[in-house]
Amino acid sequence: MNDWITAVQEELGVDVSFDTDAILDAARDAAHAVERKAAPVTTYLMGVAVAQGANPADVAAKIEKLAKGWPSDK
Repeated sequence: MNDWITAVQEELGVDVSFDTDAILDAARDAAHAVERKAAPVTTYLMGVAVAQGANPADVAAKIEKLAKGWPSDK
């Protein structure tokens, strides 16, 4: 996984450190609480929020809270 992340960062010209576990946890929460397809979209939106200046830990916590409260019948 780390080799993949390094390769993608090099290919995209991105040099940033991040909490891989927080991203994977957000993807898991979205996939399980909403639907599988929500995982990549959620992590993309997470990245947009962080790129716009949001604190990564706060974003992850908001996603976790939203997912845990998501109605299972939607």
